[in-house]
Amino acid sequence: MQYKDYYQILGVNRDAVLADIKKAYRKLARKYHPDISKEADAESHMKEINEAYAVLSDTEKRAAYDQLGRSYRPGQEFHPPPNWDAGFEFSSTDTADFGDFFSQLFGKMGAGRGRGGPFESQAGFHAPGEDHHAKVLLDIADAFNGAARQISLRVPRMDASGHVVLDTRTLNIKIPKGVYEGQIIRLAGQGAPGMGKGKSGDLLLEVHFNPHPRLRVDGSNLHMSLPVTPWEAALGGMVPVNLFDTGLKVRIPEGTQSGQQLRLRGKGIPSATPGDLLLDIQVLLPPANTAKAKALYETMARELAFDPRAQHRS
Repeated sequence: MQYKDYYQILGVNRDAVLADIKKAYRKLARKYHPDISKEADAESHMKEINEAYAVLSDTEKRAAYDQLGRSYRPGQEFHPPPNWDAGFEFSSTDTADFGDFFSQLFGKMGAGRGRGGPFESQAGFHAPGEDHHAKVLLDIADAFNGAARQISLRVPRMDASGHVVLDTRTLNIKIPKGVYEGQIIRLAGQGAPGMGKGKSGDLLLEVHFNPHPRLRVDGSNLHMSLPVTPWEAALGGMVPVNLFDTGLKVRIPEGTQSGQQLRLRGKGIPSATPGDLLLDIQVLLPPANTAKAKALYETMARELAFDPRAQHRS
């Protein structure tokens, strides 16, 4: 997927106000609209112009797009950074059929969340507010214990001069034990206000986890490396698993080799259907940095008939 510079497509500066963006769009539309244009590839140009305008004229999409920064070049191979949109509060979004770049960035924003949309203000008219959505990053430990957390969301809005600004909204939330990647936490009444006597919409928080130095999340499953000593691997036995003070222990089978994997069913994230914990065994050797340690290694070398390279000989 190639990066698109929407500002360059419309020919405006990155600090352009909404009025300038609309003016640039109208000028380009008159030049490239396929019904009237004699330019080569007018239809493809118009599609790109429409896509750029759909982002830069939308307060929320433009604010999110700007977070990608200025370090990318048009046409450069591009993949959205992980959780690039975390912490943004969005309302519903247009699901217009644009290119891959647009779909990767904005295709999931607001999907299935709209409840009502814009209404003309009329006396005696009542309508529910729209649901809002935000992706939040939590620690994996919160899934094991539950927690009370304070989160800050960035809420894009257009100021009086037509520039996009970001307000900060702070909320205190309760994280239920067993929360999993992709789960939605619904905060009733924290979305857009309703009209008249209509109820406010909800705020839907989509859960994702911060990177962890030892754990990798796969749905409700967890992957981690488990270091063991050579004697634990060779002789077998119970060893502790350092997993958020759960007191978990696992039996290492006799003759376990480095790289083998053990699956502990139901010991992953404790959701309604608990995930599994997958342990990748890593046999670590103690250093031969003392006379006693060297003597023990020398004894093993003499006494054990073991050649790890035997199977690789032709």
